[in-house]
Amino acid sequence: MMHLRLFALTIALLAGLSAPAAAQAVRVDVLVRHDDQPLADALVRLGSAETRSDSAGLASMHIAPGTFRLDVTRAGFRREIREISIQRDTTISIDMEAAEEEHDAGELETVVVTATRSEQRIEDAPVRVEVLAREEVEEKMMMTPGDVAMMLNETSGLRVQTTSPSLGGAAVRVQGLRGRYTQLLSDGLPLYGGQSGSLGLLQIPPMDLGQVEVIKGAASALYGASALGGVINLVSRRPDGGRELLLNASTLGGADAVLFSSGALGGRWGYTLLAGAHGQKRADIDHDEWADVPFYRRAVVRPRLFWDDGEGRSLFVTAGGTVEDRGGGGLDRPEELGTRRGDAGLVARWMTEGGTLLNLRASGMVQRHDHLFVDVRERDRHDTWFGEASAARTIGAHTLVLGAALQRETYRGRDVRGFDYTFTIPSVFAQDDWRLAEWLAVTASGRVDGHSEYGTFFSPRVSALLRPADGWSVRASAGAGYYAPTPFTEETEAIGLTGLRPLAGLEAERARGASLDVGRTLGDVELNASVFGSVIDDALQLVPVQTPQFVGVALVNVAGETRTWGTEALVRYHAEPWHVTATHTWTHATEPRLEGDILVRAPVPLTPRHQAGIVGMWEAEGQGRVGVELYYTGRQSLDDNPYRTRSRPYLIFGMLAERRVGSARVFVNAENLLDVRMTRWHPLTLLERSRELRYTTDAWAPLEGRSINAGVRLDL
Repeated sequence: MMHLRLFALTIALLAGLSAPAAAQAVRVDVLVRHDDQPLADALVRLGSAETRSDSAGLASMHIAPGTFRLDVTRAGFRREIREISIQRDTTISIDMEAAEEEHDAGELETVVVTATRSEQRIEDAPVRVEVLAREEVEEKMMMTPGDVAMMLNETSGLRVQTTSPSLGGAAVRVQGLRGRYTQLLSDGLPLYGGQSGSLGLLQIPPMDLGQVEVIKGAASALYGASALGGVINLVSRRPDGGRELLLNASTLGGADAVLFSSGALGGRWGYTLLAGAHGQKRADIDHDEWADVPFYRRAVVRPRLFWDDGEGRSLFVTAGGTVEDRGGGGLDRPEELGTRRGDAGLVARWMTEGGTLLNLRASGMVQRHDHLFVDVRERDRHDTWFGEASAARTIGAHTLVLGAALQRETYRGRDVRGFDYTFTIPSVFAQDDWRLAEWLAVTASGRVDGHSEYGTFFSPRVSALLRPADGWSVRASAGAGYYAPTPFTEETEAIGLTGLRPLAGLEAERARGASLDVGRTLGDVELNASVFGSVIDDALQLVPVQTPQFVGVALVNVAGETRTWGTEALVRYHAEPWHVTATHTWTHATEPRLEGDILVRAPVPLTPRHQAGIVGMWEAEGQGRVGVELYYTGRQSLDDNPYRTRSRPYLIFGMLAERRVGSARVFVNAENLLDVRMTRWHPLTLLERSRELRYTTDAWAPLEGRSINAGVRLDL
């Protein structure tokens, strides 16, 4: 019961921290002007407080006395940054100057990340957060309007690995770690479940995303067990008055229709609405009577509501529904999956009179599956319920965050018995963002989870940001975390639970990792180099089992360390109208593996030693864009593949063109023009079912080959 007492104690501390402290709080009025005229809608940040100036140019907030960084930005104006000391009620006047060049426009260049709990500009965050901005989201949206898989797969250090060739399921691997260790969030909420599963990525249209934030490495200190390998946070697009319809069709028989609408509702309320219909015909590219591209029909709807009173109080409410039917496999070995998912969530923020910023997050998700594996039916239900309360306060050079969370994960199988579970996980967490100087900042965070099945865990993480000289940044991070086993791994997603032995005697997987990043900006060129490493103790593996009582497979903790380390390099050039990005990732990953009764060390399967890419884009604002991309994937170790033990390296080449004509933007995208297909080197299907109960090999390269899609984006 110790973790329940800690949870209750944290709630009490939160209540005390958030209690009004009128004697300490002071009022700060920031008057924003330009040419002696009030300037509305300027974004004003003072420590952890944030608001926008009203029509009179006034932004007001209550904070505790101390020294703060005042940051004022507005599109089209130069950014204003000051260090100020506030001890009493204060009025501050800010005169903003118009930006002479587009790159001088403060808010246009300001990227604020939310995945680190204390919202910060990306350049000020000691935790390295990689951000895919709206412009990059739009580019990938024209390639795959129905999902975010390609967008993530073309991000350095991430690899979207096909887990179920029959249905096209995929999981995101971060820096060589398996997909079950990656937490997928939407606006900081687990709307896709504690474990998003292999089809979550394939059911999220990117049109209503404002940006994507990626934290690599152990992030359990921030988000618990499912973030052992990293976090991907999908940040929604805010109401901007835009209305857009996208229509798309591909040569492989796919079609998409996606509507996005946003606007004001009055009374400081705004909304966004996403509605999509997506379809794909079954395609047998190599004529072996097995679907290389599965069939699916999917409908998605997601309304969102936004409210902000301009004085530090805001509310965000989201809800969503997905209906999908998917089918693939062979003519004599069909596989089908029906998915029905509904979710809802909210994020509320308000500033107390004492200067404490309170945050409340809550969400719920219910998902049902009806899965057919040849002649075996598996129906189930997954539920995830989540609530979190936290308080943030800036005291001098420290921004402190204290919070508590409660998450409940439930699984119920209708046809396969022995795998039902209910996990209840109360948690307490704390974080300190300490800005020691303009050139040095440290973030320390820790989290205690009381898992109802696997016990109590402490997950720490420490990150530091050093700016040794103008244009240089050095970030170092180290952390630890854990992963609570469930029946669902990349392997069992493909074969189902019927042949799996019920879980017994499993222990949580534990990990520790570190990274070092060095960045340099030289005019229009951005350089970044990283070194990373992680160790996972007693990782889960799927092993064949044959006893008089049971024949099938089992999940077991294999004694020893799974070791992963590597490097990343990035070069980015931005000088209108040209944008060029080059990346390289080198990964070395090994694991202990049971070969009969013998424990050996072997390469982690499906982990390319080298991955590289170069993307070039020419873009004329308001006219169109033309882009090319080239990606290289090196050799991979293969497991349980009778045709070969190592894959072949391959190149993927693609082109994109978009042209604006009035209110329409017409686009054409060509993917995999070299027509790379794994089945050119060996068949996908096996002659007989494998010892791991599979009918196919792993898909280590594309199966669909060359494809071209074209469509139109209409501004309504």
